Amino acid sequence: MNYISQIYQYIPNNEQEQKDLEVMKEFIKQYPDTCLTRENSIGHFSASAWIVNKDCTKVLLNYHNIYKNWGWLGGHADGEEDLDKVALREAKEESGLIDVELIYDFPVSVEILPVAYHYKKGKFVNSHLHLNLTYLLLANEADTLHIKPDENSGLRWVELNRAVSMTNEEAMKPIYKKLNDVVEQYKKSREKI
Repeated sequence: MNYISQIYQYIPNNEQEQKDLEVMKEFIKQYPDTCLTRENSIGHFSASAWIVNKDCTKVLLNYHNIYKNWGWLGGHADGEEDLDKVALREAKEESGLIDVELIYDFPVSVEILPVAYHYKKGKFVNSHLHLNLTYLLLANEADTLHIKPDENSGLRWVELNRAVSMTNEEAMKPIYKKLNDVVEQYKKSREKI
């Protein structure tokens, strides 16, 4: 399902998501031809992956080179309309995971994230926004992990309850907590089967 359908079908979990969804819908109207590409220097869509192990007790975090911080994996849409595919692709590329799959083919969180100016591959990147959809993925913790040196310098499986405290970005803590709550709901639904 493409990003527009996912955004319009998404039911917000809180006020932050409600407000961010409104902005995303307006952004799509204002920039229909560039909202999925980095050509839009104001902002563009991205997808993130909250990757949990098969027992749903741990999450895979990467140490991001630009942000100097532990966090989720993900990346730019770069023209791809199916952001769930972007999340899955980025999860594999940034971690080396082989046995990884989407738990749901729809986002479990939406957020607009400010990106500070930085240099990437020697080029200046101006401050902009990531209009982000986050997907829940299930992976085999036994897979061999491989960093992607141009993106991250560390990968680590951590207990769910430690993931929130591992980020030094205060704005990300409520998002990671929300994602952990989604994992707990998924675990409960799986136990009922």
